[in-house]
Amino acid sequence: MSVDDLAEARWITSSYSGGNGNCVEVAAGADWTGVRDTKDRAGGALVVSARQWRGFIAAVKSAYYEL
Repeated sequence: MSVDDLAEARWITSSYSGGNGNCVEVAAGADWTGVRDTKDRAGGALVVSARQWRGFIAAVKSAYYEL
């Protein structure tokens, strides 16, 4: 993954964000996922492997459904 990959990535926000700018954007490559703040897009991105991202999402879903 390179800086160009992030610059050219298609960043998306959740449909649940309400469009108020208080959310994060996510972009995915073949083997990576990036997350950045919509209020500070130039501030950088957290980039993790696709495997790590799937694990994170699974943990969040599991915790949500246990509530």
